[in-house]
Amino acid sequence: MVKEIQYGRYPKSRKKSTGKTIDETVKDLKKPSFPQSDYRERSLQIHGLICAKCAREFDHTDRHLLTVHHKDGNHLNNPPDGSNWENLCVYCHEEEHGREFHEEDFEGKGT
Repeated sequence: MVKEIQYGRYPKSRKKSTGKTIDETVKDLKKPSFPQSDYRERSLQIHGLICAKCAREFDHTDRHLLTVHHKDGNHLNNPPDGSNWENLCVYCHEEEHGREFHEEDFEGKGT
């Protein structure tokens, strides 16, 4: 009698079928999940096409230069009223995150 050897911490088990085809599963995985899927559009509607920091105004031709900054740094915190968002142009957004980087560098250092 030959005994099957199972390597690893957990015994091998067969995965249960969901009844979906591979294409259906891939399609489901590619779908954006609510509420993260549309927070950019909601923020642009709520706060307008203007940078909250430098006040540069944008229109439909250059709105791609506006980004949504999460004030608390948590990208999963997307309240429907937009209270955790501010629209920043790509330059101000880069500066905002660069400042966080530099603050971390200098924490605890100095006199």
